[in-house]
Amino acid sequence: MKTLVSLGHFLYNRTATMILIAALALGAVSLLLLTLGIAPTTIAVAIAHGSIFSWQKFSHVLSLWIPLLLCSCGLLFTFRAGLWNIGVEGQIICGAIAATALLREGSFGLPPALILTLALALSFFGGGLWGSCAGLLKNRGGVNEIFGGLGLNFVAQGLILWLILGPWKRAGIASMSGTDMFVKELWMYTPPGWRVAPAALLLALATFALTAFLLGATRFGLTVKATGNNPLAARLYAIHPERTGLAAMAIGGGLAGLAGGLQAACVYHRLLPPISSGYGYLALLVVMLANYRIAPVPAICLFFACLAAGSIQLPIVLQLDSALSGVIQGACVVSALLVHGLQKRHKGEN
Repeated sequence: MKTLVSLGHFLYNRTATMILIAALALGAVSLLLLTLGIAPTTIAVAIAHGSIFSWQKFSHVLSLWIPLLLCSCGLLFTFRAGLWNIGVEGQIICGAIAATALLREGSFGLPPALILTLALALSFFGGGLWGSCAGLLKNRGGVNEIFGGLGLNFVAQGLILWLILGPWKRAGIASMSGTDMFVKELWMYTPPGWRVAPAALLLALATFALTAFLLGATRFGLTVKATGNNPLAARLYAIHPERTGLAAMAIGGGLAGLAGGLQAACVYHRLLPPISSGYGYLALLVVMLANYRIAPVPAICLFFACLAAGSIQLPIVLQLDSALSGVIQGACVVSALLVHGLQKRHKGEN
């Protein structure tokens, strides 16, 4: 009986917190829109119309949801380890580069499914390697992972531009529009009327389930959590914070790299300079809004994906800048940080 009461109290607190966050964010955005003479309901209808009013539009939302979920899953590992992985954008880029290195060469007479699988494995390795670089800079060079990650983002951006305008340039022309398209047999299958590959969707769901299992039900997850909570105390239990942090950065980078590989393989079918599409920074907002917990991440990713897809309607229908979706996202994150901060302060006083 006590267990049921405790569970009910826990769920009540979680639900009340989410309602309060939503109310604060909605109130702040509504007040801003009313000040500008814009009805909030008009904005909501326009965003919904552009994201969920047809299967084709919702499948586009899912194509945005997949890389955002993968990057967020990777950040759950690094945040649990007490590390701020700001280098997600560079890790996405390196994953896309690694996948492109194989896909642009063709199928070599091998089954396309095998080539795509190898390309995605390479993208995970490429992103993981880039994430490990930030971890090594911290462990061996004393460089904070925030600055190391940001620096590596710029290096990755320079690398992709050099490849697109140099060795991998389109035949007879160096163009910012990207490399040549991959041969069509190496495009991940997308059914007619869909804008998302079913295999990519299943991969994202499996990745989330595996992340939840590793962080919530394994010794490795407990080790990562102990490292993040108190690295000095973790050493007393024969845990090496440096190694654990490096492993978390590698896994986080690998999942971001996988997102980049999927962007190249089943969205653009080539390598583009803006292949990361800002998913790395957006994933940071998702994880902070989830208060670094696993369960709310898919729903928050879906909400952000709906905002990103639906905001395309704003300049078309209402002559408003699509950047308004970023204002809504920011208001949600600020509200979440405010509520969680007040809760921690209240617990500390008690």
